[in-house]
Amino acid sequence: MDEPLRDTRTLAIQLRDRLAELIREQELRPGDKMPTEAQLTERFRISRPALREALKLLEQDDIIYVEHGRGRFVSAMSAVQVDRPITVFESVTDMAQHYGYKPINKVLSIAEEPAPEIVAEKLLIEPGARVIGIERLRLQGDEPILYCIDYVPRSIIPAKLYDIDWSGSLLNLLERYRNRPRMSAASVSAVMLPEDIVQRHDLRDFGPALLITETCFNAAGLPVNYAIDYHRGSHFTFSLVRK
Repeated sequence: MDEPLRDTRTLAIQLRDRLAELIREQELRPGDKMPTEAQLTERFRISRPALREALKLLEQDDIIYVEHGRGRFVSAMSAVQVDRPITVFESVTDMAQHYGYKPINKVLSIAEEPAPEIVAEKLLIEPGARVIGIERLRLQGDEPILYCIDYVPRSIIPAKLYDIDWSGSLLNLLERYRNRPRMSAASVSAVMLPEDIVQRHDLRDFGPALLITETCFNAAGLPVNYAIDYHRGSHFTFSLVRK
């Protein structure tokens, strides 16, 4: 019997990942039937509603499919193995740690400011509405590997800026204010760091970057964070699955 789930992620997401691991560990092939709900609830010591939510996530990811009256089966997508799929939703710090890095987060600037036009558009707020802008650099040792800018509507975080530790996880911070992101929509492009950023922060050796711009939504579907992340190209690779 597996250990009970104890993690900072939502229970359904934890369980979804454990179920995906179970498929791999038991070497289930496309078309094989999944264990029954009774077997899974006993194995993971979890409630049936939580299990069904996790199974629904696997179904949405096309890892399993349902045949009504027969049960749940492993899909062909389960046979596609990718290393760090770009569709994984996680914090930047968690993502870096998955690559084996132990990033040090340095806050370069934090300010309340009027929302730039593109930020207002992404966060569905009026142009010029107040946002919090957080500019951070992730270092592996003394080497910069990620340059990130995040924007959060000021209305979400009413505390004084100097009372908050901005070096930690922004996702966890938003959860404290009951607005933890649950999903996102992102775009990806290969770029160089903008010259003003290079000059301002002495990042001449950063080189080509994979730019991911991402709008993150809370459980109610409202945008709570607009992120602009430059991943150093020499340190990160992502995979894609087309379906």
